[in-house]
Amino acid sequence: MAVPSTRAGRDFVMRHGETVYNRAGRMQGDHPHTPLTRAGFAQADAMGAAPKLTLWSSPAGRALQTLAIIAEHLELDWHQARTDARLVEIGMGAWSGRYYRELEAEVGPFVDRGQGLYTRPPEGGEWYDAIAARVSGWVEDTNADPGDRLVVMHGMSSRVLRGVMTGQAVLPGFDAPVAPALRQGSIALIEQGGETIVHRGTGAHETPT
Repeated sequence: MAVPSTRAGRDFVMRHGETVYNRAGRMQGDHPHTPLTRAGFAQADAMGAAPKLTLWSSPAGRALQTLAIIAEHLELDWHQARTDARLVEIGMGAWSGRYYRELEAEVGPFVDRGQGLYTRPPEGGEWYDAIAARVSGWVEDTNADPGDRLVVMHGMSSRVLRGVMTGQAVLPGFDAPVAPALRQGSIALIEQGGETIVHRGTGAHETPT
């Protein structure tokens, strides 16, 4: 069981905008940089009206690109954003960069369509309990951050972070607390262990990562 966040400020957890990999149906995982599409830029633009925030991001290029657009809207200095490798996406190991359709033809179904989660880890990849351990470490280490924060990260890892911060039970079969999926460009507000979806993104080419 995860422990709900008790941080004094609010956390706006955002999934980055659509990327060229999302559109093509390719595995992104912890790939360092997969550029945003025009739709991805529009999704980042759409959430620009937000309170003044401390900025956090995964170090992946797609998260930092999304954050750059938001920082411009908020008149905040993108260079002051803090990054942490514990916010990166699930590691996909040997599956990284593969097309979903080709991989499924090769290894059979590997996505639980109801949950939107992978059903097994790839060779050399990561499982959900490992994500929970690293994002929980980030939550603990930054619990004293003052004020409100924007955290820009990824589809899978943000779901686990939200599950951790809202104190959800471990999801059977996946070994970690995992919140419901959100499309690219969506924002979840977490305050004192409770979650509210404050913006739903328009990502049309839905892939788990």
